[in-house]
Amino acid sequence: MAHHFANTIPAHLLMWQRVREYAVPPSMIETATARRAVGDWAGACAAARVHADLDLRAVRDRHGTDLVTHLRADLRRLAPDLLRWHMPRIAPDGRLRPGLTISLARYRSSGATPLQLVVRTPPAWADAGQRISLALWEESGDGAPGHQPHPHPHPDRRFRLDLHRHLWDSERSGELARRCGAGVALSMAPPDRSHTPARPDVPDLPDRPAVHDYSWASASWAAEAELLLQSEGRPRGAFTVRLGTRSRAVLELIAPDDSHAPTFRPLRETLPPQEVAALPVLPEAAARVLPDLELLRAGLVATDRLHPLVATALAAFGSVASSSSGPATGPALQPGDPHRVECRGEVHRIALRDGTLTAIDHDPALLRREELLVALGGPALPCLRAIDKVHRDPEALPAVRERLGHGDVAGALAVVEGLLGAGAVLRDGPLREELESAAAHRIDHGLFRSGLVAVHPGAGAVAGGKASDLRHAEAGHRPRLDRRTPPAMRLKQSSRARPRTGLA
Repeated sequence: MAHHFANTIPAHLLMWQRVREYAVPPSMIETATARRAVGDWAGACAAARVHADLDLRAVRDRHGTDLVTHLRADLRRLAPDLLRWHMPRIAPDGRLRPGLTISLARYRSSGATPLQLVVRTPPAWADAGQRISLALWEESGDGAPGHQPHPHPHPDRRFRLDLHRHLWDSERSGELARRCGAGVALSMAPPDRSHTPARPDVPDLPDRPAVHDYSWASASWAAEAELLLQSEGRPRGAFTVRLGTRSRAVLELIAPDDSHAPTFRPLRETLPPQEVAALPVLPEAAARVLPDLELLRAGLVATDRLHPLVATALAAFGSVASSSSGPATGPALQPGDPHRVECRGEVHRIALRDGTLTAIDHDPALLRREELLVALGGPALPCLRAIDKVHRDPEALPAVRERLGHGDVAGALAVVEGLLGAGAVLRDGPLREELESAAAHRIDHGLFRSGLVAVHPGAGAVAGGKASDLRHAEAGHRPRLDRRTPPAMRLKQSSRARPRTGLA
């Protein structure tokens, strides 16, 4: 039996439900899987809207054949659609966390520091299309030369996937169930200590409100911390878990001996902030419960709506998957299904005919006369009013908006075409505004990718867009806020709060 929440569904689960519905469409998964199956890793990346900023010949000439061999093997195992599925996201829209560099794999090189295969997300002002990019990062530079500058080129310690290859490696995706703790019972009670059942395998955590949130995977922190410390060359020691914007838990990994499973406890001594900041950080992929697991146990998504590799990995835990069923929905409206409209005391039908939405119960000559009457300022028939409303503000507009927000332009146009027909001409209204806005924002992403604009286009609007002010903004100075500042930038600069993170 699926778990139910006593009050309401948490906001982060509703966000992840929309993400699973729109962010990685089935057509993307199908195309990327087919291209990956034949060894076309570049084609798979293109299908998943991933830019490959990699020149394997240049890497071979600079770092040798052995490194390129390992890199090419990882690229062939890379499932870019699975990577997009597990990328960190921010509330409330569930879009990719902007301006992020995530490490996927590390390679030994002749230099002092290892090279890293990284994935990057563009800054928020250039995130139209929700495209990401692959690059090879090294300590001495910001990435491959010749590509756009990135606001945060250094790999983030909090968001790293080199220790979680099952989240992007198609050959290791079967490890997902074991690493995410699918076999461990999860309490879905509200975040209250009095309602949270005590578990002897999890030590008491510091008395902080955010710690007792049910989305923390504290049962697996010890095993994940052991992998983290081993990657840092430390058999045991202290590590931190980020609990909030200004809250961290400083924990210590301990074990009686090498033959016993390790556990953790709060660090007994208090460390200064500088030492706490230097400690290894448990990645968010290990600190949080897998969103898919939460959605399944809450009954907010069906197993067949998950990514195929994720569904296969969780299939071994039939008690989890079989107990979950998607929300009940009515029959899907197929393209061409007639709509019913009460017109002149009768019920008329509106359906697609010859690629356009038309009132099929009216004579075409009558419709032309009525349209001419409307153009001259006369009243319109109810059927024509219904058609006009669908063109301007259809009921499917939220679905179109969600698809556009996640970069699924083809899916959004398919919905519009299914509603209005392939030969429809858009009229002024919210639907046309959404499509025009999506097209305009894609230009910003193109400018960012080409390196023509390295800062927010509105940064120079503070003082009239002078060249000196643009250079001032490029130098890293915060622009002053006044009445000419764009509203989006004014809100961002004046707000102290950072966007909440939907964690993978």
